[in-house]
Amino acid sequence: MIHCPAHQHLQAEAHELENELLRLVRQQAFALRDLLGVGSIAAAQILVSWSHPGRCRSEAAFAAFAGVAPIPASSGLTNKHRLNRGGDRQLNRAMHTISLIRMRLDPATKMYVARRISEGKRSRDAQRCLKRNICRQVFEILERRNRPDVEELPQAA
Repeated sequence: MIHCPAHQHLQAEAHELENELLRLVRQQAFALRDLLGVGSIAAAQILVSWSHPGRCRSEAAFAAFAGVAPIPASSGLTNKHRLNRGGDRQLNRAMHTISLIRMRLDPATKMYVARRISEGKRSRDAQRCLKRNICRQVFEILERRNRPDVEELPQAA
């Protein structure tokens, strides 16, 4: 472990900036932080990429924008999908990080991935499906936040 004054100063500054990000995220969409695996940095990236209501007309459009929508890669009798290399790469990275955390910590996610693998999907395909599922949850939260007719859940203290 490095204990030089410059390193300690940079660590303190990084911690301070992350706390500021957390405060801003809670102000804008506190429900994002309630999702398992969504930290302050991932939530901030989601909000920055989301930008404003109406940018994505549907949940499928948001998934394509995030680069988590499946792309058909079928040939003949083979029916497959592949990972999308397009879209907002920073948002895709945030979704990837969330999926990795969930696959490691969440028993329900572990069961979901195991079920997908037992259905004949590869591990990468199962993760692609999981990222699409996470994108669906994020879009729902962002839409709920931006619709005046839907009341947002009260913030936990």
